[in-house]
Amino acid sequence: MKKALISIFAVTVLLAGCGTAKTDTATPAASAAAGATKAPAKSDKKIILITPEKIGVNPFFAQEDEGVKKAGKEFGVTVKTVESTDASAIEQNLRAAVADNYDLIITSSFESEDALKKVAAENPKKSFAIIDTVVDLPNVRSVVFREHEASYLLGAAAGLATKKNIVGMVAAVDIPLIKKYTVGFQEGLKSTNPNAKFIVNYVGSFTDPAKAKELALTQFAQGADFIAGASAVGDLGVFEAAKEKGFFTSGQDIDRTVTDPQHIVLSQLKGTDAVAYQTVKDFVNGTFTFGSVDYGLKEDGVGLTFVTKDTKTALSPFIGQDVVTKVKAIRDDIVSGKVKVENPVK
Repeated sequence: MKKALISIFAVTVLLAGCGTAKTDTATPAASAAAGATKAPAKSDKKIILITPEKIGVNPFFAQEDEGVKKAGKEFGVTVKTVESTDASAIEQNLRAAVADNYDLIITSSFESEDALKKVAAENPKKSFAIIDTVVDLPNVRSVVFREHEASYLLGAAAGLATKKNIVGMVAAVDIPLIKKYTVGFQEGLKSTNPNAKFIVNYVGSFTDPAKAKELALTQFAQGADFIAGASAVGDLGVFEAAKEKGFFTSGQDIDRTVTDPQHIVLSQLKGTDAVAYQTVKDFVNGTFTFGSVDYGLKEDGVGLTFVTKDTKTALSPFIGQDVVTKVKAIRDDIVSGKVKVENPVK
């Protein structure tokens, strides 16, 4: 959901102060135990993932960790994840990863942009990748998402499902990237219900559930029966408000419907695990290229529960199968090019 991730990796001496590290060295035995039909050749490459915070707070980063580890096991490459505890350590940890001679250094989000620009420019022979934002340097792969496509589907579903013709969104920060969520949602809403009123408020942070809850309660008081969460950790406050007041909501990045299927009836998905896996795969297989690559509905990089991905959760009557069927048709039209969802950031 965020535009960027932060890299905070240090060598052994620095790790004690900056974060914790997890190293996975894929071996043929491990792959065989996992059910592989053929053990992967052991690679001498080392790849490191730098996250901006402890894994477990934001699923966005947990998925990246899972994707890197999965690729490490499948392709026989040594991978390490360092969980940052201090955002100010981004540059320090990038430099530590360079000093530790990692072949590919992966980081994420806009918090890492300035540090990566500096470190990558000073190390032109070293390979870097950043997920969820763009750093325009010749030795950096920038992996971005077409979140506006999934937001469009979410808005379309909300427009079909609302009974009051009033829907809302609690968004993180009023910055260009977040327009992929707010504008995409609004355009999808208009496409299925041009008479619906759209309310959007900004938390001013990615990590403030209390403020997000307050805004959700305000939107509910204005008559909204569906309020989308788009405020990262703040979504926890939106979910709490939905449970207290009985309105319907949606989550981001992973399937949040499993936590409270009565109120969290949809989730906008972002495959950070899939793109992290693909980044490692490309590097190991020699197909890695620099520059910007993006993932949308066509590449299965973004999506929506019940529409593009199955879920263990029962479909809410508020949404209903008829809505799902109609939104699936919209998804197909976007993939085919029949429906154009413009990127509001460009």
